[in-house]
Amino acid sequence: MGGAVSAGEDNDELIDNLKEAQYIRTELVEQAFRAVDRADYYLEEFKENAYKDLAWKHGNIHLSAPCIYSEVMEALDLQPGLSFLNLGSGTGYLSSMVGLILGPFGVNHGVELHSDVIEYAKQKLDFFIRTSDSFDKFDFCEPSFVIGNCLEISPDCSQYDRVYCGAGVQKEHEEYMKSLLKVGGILVMPLEEKPCHSETGKSRLVQLPPLAVRSLQDLARIAIRGTIKKVIRQETVSSSGNGLKSTPGVKRRRVRRRRMETIVFLDKEVFASRISSPSDDNSCEDLEEESREEDRAPPPEAKPAPPVNFLREKVLSLPLPDPLKYYLLYYREK
Repeated sequence: MGGAVSAGEDNDELIDNLKEAQYIRTELVEQAFRAVDRADYYLEEFKENAYKDLAWKHGNIHLSAPCIYSEVMEALDLQPGLSFLNLGSGTGYLSSMVGLILGPFGVNHGVELHSDVIEYAKQKLDFFIRTSDSFDKFDFCEPSFVIGNCLEISPDCSQYDRVYCGAGVQKEHEEYMKSLLKVGGILVMPLEEKPCHSETGKSRLVQLPPLAVRSLQDLARIAIRGTIKKVIRQETVSSSGNGLKSTPGVKRRRVRRRRMETIVFLDKEVFASRISSPSDDNSCEDLEEESREEDRAPPPEAKPAPPVNFLREKVLSLPLPDPLKYYLLYYREK
């Protein structure tokens, strides 16, 4: 399912196409999509298809089409601090994007039927945290994944502000799905399709992670990182004055005027004549001025340098013990 938008050359071009087709409509959703590279959730041998608007499945591993995920993200109306339950969490691609919006005080849980997919999702989450510079641009709500059948969640589990089920749900299970929601919550799911079944066929209640309070150590890390980001923003504004860049002057394009040779046929005789432009007298001056402008033109732009991770640079420059620096950076590799 998918194929609604053109394929992109990279993740940003894919998002541009989704925006143009009005699948992505809000800035918050756009930022989350740009921060998580879809190709990172593909197996290496299939990455050439990562930026096509198509679903992908290999064994138990499955990704919905980008247009589907973008519609889901928009429909969920996500906000910082909300609780989210992803039924059929798969690779964790959607859960990671949701976590960027929920922030450090949200709740981000996923239930997945297949144990091998749970391990795959955990590997991809670890890779994102340790290697993606986008991670430092957001306050992340890390997803937690548990194995089980989404139709067998323990009745004493907490309810959620937002629930998404990617698997088909029969009409008879609609009320069960609604029971997972808080009052005023939002549920997004496909109805009246074949329901999922557990791998063993045996009923086993799924225990979701408890809604635990963050440790004081973790709260301190969140606060310190937030303070450093504010300092970076203030320094950026100070270095750029009022923060507004002056609009570059528009260079007037000069049109090169050419003399035209005209051939006229008249009664078997041929006459060659030259028709001059009214501005021919100035044509040489125009050419000279155009040549001077070309000489003054800046050299072709070099390939832009990769963006700087200012948070990481600032943390590494602080007079702190190395273990504390690495803790503030979530032990990231890059």
